[in-house]
Amino acid sequence: MIGAEDRSDTGHRAHFDFRHSTFHGPVQGEGTQNNYFGTSRVPAQLPHQVGVIPSRAGSFQNRAEATRLSAVLVGDGTSPVSCAGRALAGGVLAGMGGVGKTQLAADYARSAWQAGDLDVLVWTTASNATEAASGYVQAGIELLGAEASQAAGAFLAYLEPGPHARPLRWLVVLDDVADPADLTGLWPPASPYGRTLVTTRRKDAALTNEYRRLIQVGLFTQDESLAYLTTALATRNRVEPDAQLAALADELGHLPLALSQAAAYLIDTGINCTAYRALLADRATKLTDASPEALPDGQVHTAAAAWEVSVERANDLKPAGLARPLLQIAALLDSNGIPDTVLTSPPTLSYLSKFSGRDQVTLDQARRAIRALYRLSLIDHTPTAPQQAVRVHQLIQRTVRETLTPDQHEQITRTAADALLAVWPAIENDTALAQALRANTVALTAHAGSALLLPAMHYVLLQVGNSFGRAGQTTTAREYFARLTRTTTLQLGQDDPSTLSARSSLAWWRGEAGDPVGAAAALTELLDDSTRVLGPDNPDTLAIRYTLAHWRGEAGDPVGAAAALTELLDDSTRVLGPDNPHTLGTQSYLAHWRGEAGDPAGAAAAYAQVLKDRVRVLGPDHPDTIGTRSNLANWQGQAGDPAGAATAYAQLLKDRVRVLGPDHPDTIGIRYSLAHWRREAAGDPADAGTELSALLDDCMRVLGPAHPHTLGTRSYLAHWRGRRGIQLALPPRTPSSWRTGCRCLAPTIPTR
Repeated sequence: MIGAEDRSDTGHRAHFDFRHSTFHGPVQGEGTQNNYFGTSRVPAQLPHQVGVIPSRAGSFQNRAEATRLSAVLVGDGTSPVSCAGRALAGGVLAGMGGVGKTQLAADYARSAWQAGDLDVLVWTTASNATEAASGYVQAGIELLGAEASQAAGAFLAYLEPGPHARPLRWLVVLDDVADPADLTGLWPPASPYGRTLVTTRRKDAALTNEYRRLIQVGLFTQDESLAYLTTALATRNRVEPDAQLAALADELGHLPLALSQAAAYLIDTGINCTAYRALLADRATKLTDASPEALPDGQVHTAAAAWEVSVERANDLKPAGLARPLLQIAALLDSNGIPDTVLTSPPTLSYLSKFSGRDQVTLDQARRAIRALYRLSLIDHTPTAPQQAVRVHQLIQRTVRETLTPDQHEQITRTAADALLAVWPAIENDTALAQALRANTVALTAHAGSALLLPAMHYVLLQVGNSFGRAGQTTTAREYFARLTRTTTLQLGQDDPSTLSARSSLAWWRGEAGDPVGAAAALTELLDDSTRVLGPDNPDTLAIRYTLAHWRGEAGDPVGAAAALTELLDDSTRVLGPDNPHTLGTQSYLAHWRGEAGDPAGAAAAYAQVLKDRVRVLGPDHPDTIGTRSNLANWQGQAGDPAGAATAYAQLLKDRVRVLGPDHPDTIGIRYSLAHWRREAAGDPADAGTELSALLDDCMRVLGPAHPHTLGTRSYLAHWRGRRGIQLALPPRTPSSWRTGCRCLAPTIPTR
């Protein structure tokens, strides 16, 4: 008997039980009538097809996935297809909506049927249990002459391998499986001569076993996308420049469904590719507005509608209600890779709790929600690549963003920013993580609108710019803060504290990028504005005085820098206290500029006292403490003790590697200084070439050829080779941070 209950939106699922089938005995006979079910229907002659294979899409592309599918289901119908010595009964084509799973399955089924490789071909939609069973019922009626009430069970029994006159070669295609549970009791049997092919958005373990192999269907390649668009347009005598079509394919993420609908839109509206790309780029345009009114190739849904179904199903999976809000956060971040710690951070958990109405969403529940999105092919999730664990197709992201209300958009944007800050390390010793966080912040700001500026500028906007600079990308940092300054001035006003913070950071990275005079001039103007707006004792104003003194010294006035820092130290001690990190920073730079003004011994003595205070207040591994040790070692060497400087740098290098890692720019800087003082202490350039050559190789590998550290190493290597009689042209003069040892970044006190 077959019991059926239609699956509804409330979660009920049809269930089928074939255990009570009374079908027995031989079932195959070409043209032979059987009356096992009390019917006079005549079974169909073999070969026989049940169901309709979808029509071949226009401009169909032969893809690598088709080759993989054939490799899984290969066989001539007379010998078993095997995997590790076992009969392999089928494959599961899985992927996000719109990648062309059904077309690949249809192409395989059509080819196998037309080649005469099959006795029985059954194609049935299986988006729920009722539909899947209906296909079996029809097959049982047509192939066996069975009564409808027992036809599905009879058909499955018919597929079981047995002592037939000859092997039965069959293929059953279950298209668009929405839930593995819908196939409970409906899986065709494993057979050496039969094959099952499933298309689905799901990646659940229940879909595969030793007899069914998962085949992930991805996007078109760049060449496939270009070939598709060119061919589709050519059917209407349309020709577009290859460069425009390639750019359009990139913007649509090489998704087959999106490309087909874009081609149809171009044909229907008559606009050219350039105009269509402008339409897509318009933030006021939704994806549905850029879809043709009549969908091509028999499609029944736009990409956006197809994905909404997947989101709803993912959101129903346990823990119910978390997949959608998690995808909303991911939709604002970098499509190329989101650290999974961002999506499981405390700010994310708080947002999920609020959205779902739960008391407190746990870390485990958030992780399970990520897997729910993965199971529905809405994201790719690679836990073994934690810095880029979650990837989301750019069109899925756009579709999700377009469903957000203004209030939701603002709340989710600031939640994502909070999540990024929550996992951003104070010491960026994991360069891959720092790069991923910068990429995600840049993506977030591109979608944020004014949400990160109003009612107050979010600190992540300062964090990302400074991170670029700390990574050695000083020009990028300068350009970033120039844009941020223009934006805050326009939206918040010239005197807003956020604008003042952006201007301060811009001036700092302007100096680091090689313009200390311009930095000092900008800071002089900024100091007047900050004093007027915030007052002379405001911490931000004190920080500007600190930075101004630094760049005055770098611009060639070390005496003026020392005098300014002497005044600042008194004010900082009075306002912030003697142990405040910024007071200690002022002491440190005062010592530095005293040394630059001609008193290296006094600088070394001052740094020794600063080091004691920083160890006491900040601890031995704090970046400022390590920076003080570097400066102390440098001035120790400048004061006439190069051997002592080399010894100090050797120990410092060990601690730098332990705290920051071997590839951090500051670690590389310590290696540079160590090489310098070792050579100064030994007075022999013979070994310098080997050590500096190794350092240059690492600079090129980690930082690139144009990085100041790389240029500095090349310059120094050329210097030592020149002392050995090898004449090389020197590159431009390198920054002072490499001439005098690693220094701490001048602290700023940005407005949060």
